Amino acid sequence: MTGAPAYSVVIPTIGRPCLADCLRALAEATGHPPEEVVVVDDRPDPGGVLPLEAAGALRGRLRTLRTGGRGPAAARNAGWRTVRTPWTVFLDDDVQVLPDWSRRLAQDLAAAGASTGGIQGRLRVPLPEDRRPTDFERGTAGLEHAAWATADMAYRTAALAGVQGFDERFGRAFREDADLALRVCEAGWSLHRGRRTTRHPVRAADPWVSVRAQRGNADDALMTRLHGPDWWARAQAPRGRLPRHALVTSMALTAPALALAGRRRAAGAAAALWALGTAEFALARIKPGPRTPREITTMVATSVVIPPLAIRHWLDGLLRHRRVTPLRSTP
Repeated sequence: MTGAPAYSVVIPTIGRPCLADCLRALAEATGHPPEEVVVVDDRPDPGGVLPLEAAGALRGRLRTLRTGGRGPAAARNAGWRTVRTPWTVFLDDDVQVLPDWSRRLAQDLAAAGASTGGIQGRLRVPLPEDRRPTDFERGTAGLEHAAWATADMAYRTAALAGVQGFDERFGRAFREDADLALRVCEAGWSLHRGRRTTRHPVRAADPWVSVRAQRGNADDALMTRLHGPDWWARAQAPRGRLPRHALVTSMALTAPALALAGRRRAAGAAAALWALGTAEFALARIKPGPRTPREITTMVATSVVIPPLAIRHWLDGLLRHRRVTPLRSTP
């Protein structure tokens, strides 16, 4: 598109096979190709060859960097700090841009005002048509409504430089995008949603993926420390069930303590409240799903484990980040 600003694409990867599909889709998008594609290899111990040939016509514009397993925030920082274009577009290695993506991106960039610091792409998560989605599939589909997700997010390179990019204390792919968006906005830039669309398939996952995801509660604690207790609303992030998890976990801890103290009736009441809270959580996850024996078993088992793990990671985050200096004063 004539007159559209130049941009570079930065793709952090840990070497997943889906990188080939990401590069292939990017190469097949027509209209306004990137000046360069920077693939940041963040494998701790790179083994094997990345499928860079999938970039096709863009292979000559592609280069790689290595960051040695420091996490997606560090990988994106390493990438954008080497580009020389006015815009940097971040893509995850598990997305596939649509054929008209680069043309629509050009329209997004050309329409950006001088105060526009970032433009988000629209994510579409394909779900099964022959059954209800699983809990994990529904969680992935939530990306369609997520604000400022770096699965497809264009930032003005000057805006990134002004806030020093991503905060590398966010060591996993969670909340580092929300933190960056809040800091960019607080620096005086505006963020908007664009017209381009990117496909985000649901990756394969084992039954315990939701349990491991509870580590993100430590990042929520860091977000609260940095941005204050109202960051959820300002980042347009769902609040989640942490308060309910705290109540259920407290009942699980209180019941045996009361029993040891000889207060059997109170212990029974606490145990009943724990069971009720756990059942409510499991049913809330089972009802919208496919309700297969495997899914029901997974939901019941993980619903027992998730509340105490969520609280444990939240407390760990509070302790670990207790000396972090807040970025804004709270009222």
